[in-house]
Amino acid sequence: MPITMYQASTPVFIRMLDNLSSILDKAAAYAEAKKIDQTVLINARLAPDMYPLSRQIQIATDMVKGCAARLAGLEVPSYEDNETTFAELQARIAKTIAFLESVSAGQIDGSEEKMITVRTPSRELSFLGQPYLLHFVLPNFYFHITTAYAILRHNGLNIGKMDFVGSY
Repeated sequence: MPITMYQASTPVFIRMLDNLSSILDKAAAYAEAKKIDQTVLINARLAPDMYPLSRQIQIATDMVKGCAARLAGLEVPSYEDNETTFAELQARIAKTIAFLESVSAGQIDGSEEKMITVRTPSRELSFLGQPYLLHFVLPNFYFHITTAYAILRHNGLNIGKMDFVGSY
């Protein structure tokens, strides 16, 4: 039985965002236990030219809310990108999950051949729906989730692979 566009997107996005939320819970507890100002972790980055943790989470959530909206033919929700605390980042993740849950399988399924246009500050990208999901959104989403994980792990948070992939 073939996998649908909805099955390849929304449940995957929600699962990984739930895992990210759990990791952020651990990061907040870690910062409190170690008496580390949470802004140190939220502004941490792996390299000077990389985005900090907060931006990694903002981009990951932007990627998936944009994907669901575009595939479903809806307006992409706009968030302010102004989160500076773990609580605010958690709220952003929860808001993204709520949006994803509001988009039905019927709205996304059948979008494999739909023309998708993404406008960035420097250019416009065009895709068919399936390549957009599989070759643009999923790799970008996993990159930013992985980088968020790596930033926190690099800064001493005791997390491992099962925190990233979640339980089965």
